[in-house]
Amino acid sequence: MPISTYLRWLRNHVGRDLVLMPGVTGIVTDQEGRVLLVEDISTGWWALPGGAIDPDERPADAIVREMREELGVEVEPTAVLGVLGGPELTVEYGNGDRVQYVTTVFACRVISGELMADGEELAQFRFAAPEEQAEMLVAPWVRHALTVINPGASEAWFDPPASSTVVA
Repeated sequence: MPISTYLRWLRNHVGRDLVLMPGVTGIVTDQEGRVLLVEDISTGWWALPGGAIDPDERPADAIVREMREELGVEVEPTAVLGVLGGPELTVEYGNGDRVQYVTTVFACRVISGELMADGEELAQFRFAAPEEQAEMLVAPWVRHALTVINPGASEAWFDPPASSTVVA
């Protein structure tokens, strides 16, 4: 689904200006530890699967929905690996719409179905090791995410506050 009803409504009010958008991303790994990446049809960029959270939708429900819609699989979110935001997650789409995502990154396990790109948003998918990712046209925000997020970590990652000054 290219644009939700909510985002279409919001765009009617703000035009192409920057919109702060809650999102979800799923990290699925194979037995060799390679990460599932998807190729966006509209940009040709490789990214992690995921998307925007709809109004009244919980983040875990959003990643389950996105994986079903885009890849035809049912997943189980097993952990929150991190929360990403800031300038690295600013995206300008081909039509000029600007979005900055605040994304909850989930570790996900495929529980049923067979991976298949939807052909609407995604052209293809593949599992890629870091050395393979270096040769791919990977979206800048994904390079950032794969640099800071450790799929095997026991605690969620987040950017530390920009200021180390604590106000009492």
